[in-house]
Amino acid sequence: MHAQTPVQIAWVTRDLDATEKALTTMLGAKKWVRIPDVHFAPDTCTFRGVPADFTADISFSYAGDTQLELIAPVSGGQSVYTEFLDACGPGLHHICVEAPDFAAFDAALRDAEANGTPVVQQGIMPGGMRFAYLSAADAGAPYIEIAVIPDEIKSFFDYVKQEQQ
Repeated sequence: MHAQTPVQIAWVTRDLDATEKALTTMLGAKKWVRIPDVHFAPDTCTFRGVPADFTADISFSYAGDTQLELIAPVSGGQSVYTEFLDACGPGLHHICVEAPDFAAFDAALRDAEANGTPVVQQGIMPGGMRFAYLSAADAGAPYIEIAVIPDEIKSFFDYVKQEQQ
């Protein structure tokens, strides 16, 4: 994948309230918008190549032009989020870069796999956002997320960003 500017920095936590408060203080986020009970369904999501079925609460804000995402697993099976919490505890989980289209997304995944960077979790979110988490351990970061973000979800993100004014 060609050099991309990160569009998001994400943390995994067990406590959205505490993490929102800490990042508000440290990064100046003014308002958080929560989406409770986001279902990652087995027909649209895999974790380590196996159908995944879990739910997470997700919270969004912005620090300048950078989106902040907080993810708190709620129920269900293993995921890239529960695995991280079990191994590391709460903390910085991934940065996200946007692929311009599905062809670029697919090419990025093929390139990553060919270079020994495995896809750990991938799927399609409600609203049609396609995503994949690549293991970035050799780069000193847990994961890189690549996403194709449809216009409807971009409009929601614009709303979240506007709430920071």
